[in-house]
Amino acid sequence: MFQVDTQHPTPLYHQLERSIRFAIATGKLGIGDQLPTVRQLAVDLRINANTVAKVYTELERSGVVETRRGVGTFVTARPNEAANRRDRERRLREMSDHFVAEIHKHGFSIDDVIEHLEKRRRK
Repeated sequence: MFQVDTQHPTPLYHQLERSIRFAIATGKLGIGDQLPTVRQLAVDLRINANTVAKVYTELERSGVVETRRGVGTFVTARPNEAANRRDRERRLREMSDHFVAEIHKHGFSIDDVIEHLEKRRRK
């Protein structure tokens, strides 16, 4: 399913990452599908296992796949969905940092706010 060209000047890890992202974008791999193990993909493509591991790590950092120890690596989102999720998380972190600074300035603790928000949620 994935292809790399050892004769091409593009680094192998870029080729592999692009190939996996393409498979996900085109629906060849869907959300929940399992990727081959690092070792198996390295053998299939005749490349170093560290190269495959590097690509899997980068895809996991991007939110496209997740690795479950002892089970495997699975597609969790399409690349653009993962980017949207990362943007939302970044924005939420920025807003919460600003909020925490403001409540501290007014003499409230985070625990005060959490307690207040939990009460509001129950209403």
